[in-house]
Amino acid sequence: MSEHSDVLIVGGGHAGAQTAIALRQHSYQGTIAIVGDEPDPPYERPPLTKDYLAGEKAFERLLIRPESFWQGRSVVLLLGRRAAKVEPQAHQVVLEDGRVLSYGKLVWATGGIPRRLACAGSELKGVHAVRNRADVDRMMSDLATSGTIAVIGGGYIGLEAAAVLAKLGKKVTLLEALDRVLARVAGADISRFYEQIHRAHGIDLRTGVAVDHIIGEGAVTGVALANGEVIPADMVIVGVGILPSIAPLVEANAEADNGIVVDEYCRSSLADIYAVGDCAAHRNRFAGGAQVRVESVQNANDQATTAAKHIAGVAEPYAAIPWFWSDQYDLKLQTVGLSMGHDDTVLRGAPSECSFSVVYLKDGKVIALDCVNAVKDYVQGRKLILEGATPDRTLLADHNVPLKSI
Repeated sequence: MSEHSDVLIVGGGHAGAQTAIALRQHSYQGTIAIVGDEPDPPYERPPLTKDYLAGEKAFERLLIRPESFWQGRSVVLLLGRRAAKVEPQAHQVVLEDGRVLSYGKLVWATGGIPRRLACAGSELKGVHAVRNRADVDRMMSDLATSGTIAVIGGGYIGLEAAAVLAKLGKKVTLLEALDRVLARVAGADISRFYEQIHRAHGIDLRTGVAVDHIIGEGAVTGVALANGEVIPADMVIVGVGILPSIAPLVEANAEADNGIVVDEYCRSSLADIYAVGDCAAHRNRFAGGAQVRVESVQNANDQATTAAKHIAGVAEPYAAIPWFWSDQYDLKLQTVGLSMGHDDTVLRGAPSECSFSVVYLKDGKVIALDCVNAVKDYVQGRKLILEGATPDRTLLADHNVPLKSI
């Protein structure tokens, strides 16, 4: 006999937690359970590579809600368990331990798993990926005996980890295969600025380099590059993106394309099954209607709220404007909109002053902004995107002219 939940949420991260929270906020009275593959209740992920890794914030301060909150809202937490199979017609989820859970509605909020290096040596002790608390705890336990660290990947995860490790006094080499860091998410002005900043903090940052294999016997001792050079390393951190955790739904014949494909209410192609957050692919009007998978806390929370409202009887399509942030050293990078497909950029302010913005345009319309220590541009630029504004480039480039006046 299976255990039943009116809403079963698989995934205990931001998206899963917010689904349960939003259901109760919208007066949903049915039973709710969250299946999480970690032993901890839902917690924030972004601080893992920042405050938590630096030892500046205790884990308890990362909790999305205190443990008592879930009990008080009658949300059952099934922690340390992993979903192995979904049976859509029977409305059942089978866990790895054989336990069977039935549901009225299923919300898939599993996020993703870190991409692993395919090269030899990637399984050596001291090679770390960063996705959850356990990953970072293992890194922290190795830090005392690790003086030289190689970071593979120049995205947000790699750069944020490198910044913290430099602050901790480690000798860091950052390796990026493309010709600039943040190449997949930002323009060249932002990339070059952050490359300069990291080098100024003592990081040996290299772009356009390929990793051939990891060196070591039992434990890592270095990274061998394709050009034959060896980078000494007591620890290797791999930050080369994630893969959506969707195998059980794919095996159940859900439509998938770099994520579970969902409609404007976050419904999958399978009846009574929703997908939200990093694992969901949706058509986004801020990407020109293209199908995208957005990896952000904002997207996780907003899609979760959309799904919860729909389950509670309120049909409001997902239409949130994407936004992101990254903290490195004393710099806050805030992004609003999606810059993919832009055909023009305008620089506001001077990177040399560590306060500037890059405005992305397509066919003359503002589609996104990257703002470094420029909160006013970030806040005011949102309206330009929402209105599809086509401002004069000269005014746009003048950082003394507030964006709200344009």
